[in-house]
Amino acid sequence: MSASNSAEASSALLESLRQRIQRDGPIAIDQYMTTCVADPQHGYWSKAGAIGAAGDFITAPEISQVFGELIGLWCAVAWHSLGQPSPVRLVELGPGRGTLMQDALRAARAVPGFVDAASLHLVEISAPLRVLQKSALAGHVVTWHDVLDSVPTGPAIIIANEFLDALPIRQLILSSDGVWRERMVGLGADGQLCFVAGSPVHHDAGIVAHPGAIVELRPGEDRLLAALSARQPPVIALFVDYGPADPALGDTLQAVRRHAYVDPLAEPGSADLTAHVQLAGFAQKAREAGLAAAGPMTQAEFLGRLGVAERAARLMAANPDRAGEIEAGVQRLMAPTGMGQLFKVMAVHSPGLPPLPPFS
Repeated sequence: MSASNSAEASSALLESLRQRIQRDGPIAIDQYMTTCVADPQHGYWSKAGAIGAAGDFITAPEISQVFGELIGLWCAVAWHSLGQPSPVRLVELGPGRGTLMQDALRAARAVPGFVDAASLHLVEISAPLRVLQKSALAGHVVTWHDVLDSVPTGPAIIIANEFLDALPIRQLILSSDGVWRERMVGLGADGQLCFVAGSPVHHDAGIVAHPGAIVELRPGEDRLLAALSARQPPVIALFVDYGPADPALGDTLQAVRRHAYVDPLAEPGSADLTAHVQLAGFAQKAREAGLAAAGPMTQAEFLGRLGVAERAARLMAANPDRAGEIEAGVQRLMAPTGMGQLFKVMAVHSPGLPPLPPFS
């Protein structure tokens, strides 16, 4: 989509939101996020070119092929822990351009029988991204789904890299009278979108909070965990996402366009909207849903235990002309002041399965 077309789409979506708010009143942040990314005509995911160096943001699989390769080998090990079922549903949630799955399948061919047993399923709502995924996975039989619930029953291994952060969030703000209120998107006196405090909501933050404090809720996580819990076991899901290790207050809603942060209320539909994930809290919710959870651990620890240095060394030796590029990519994934610490990894699985490496 050209810059002019993107601006026109953003303007059309902004006007639609204004009319909606004028008619029905302020809307909750999760509703705003859903509209901005999923509107069939003007939503963010209705356009192509979002991911990659030339797009709005870049993800780990686009930084280094080693990331997807190690996850592919992890999936093959997980398949062995399940007793090598055939078929096994190999599912990716929010698969981007298909790069992770492409790299994973290439590496996993080293494990006899796994790729042949894998039935590929991609959960993706973006039509332009489905086109890119089809190209990346040419030669493989792939089934696309709008939601996880439509993936057929049976043993499943699920990958979700930077999926949880894109789930719409709710925000509550503590008012000066000590009452939590829903944080909403409304209209200011100038007709521009702005945040406003809505109706009172009963909430126990669990930690000390002062007026103006913001807590974020993720109803999408609960629905996802319910879908995982409802699946016929065995099921194993690997989540990689960014956020704090411990529960925290604060506004983490962010918009990214051209690799820079922008106002999440400006030009709706033109930027990616996400929020930090509290994976320790996600693990607790998984256990409450009747699932087992392993982790979280930092991305650096996860990749390090899987042998990222050894894999990178072999790859550099086989491709000396790309050695600098390979080394730089891996260093970016492992950086202690960047992705290596900010990103966390955890597994959620059916109870009773053996411990999963490298969490065991």
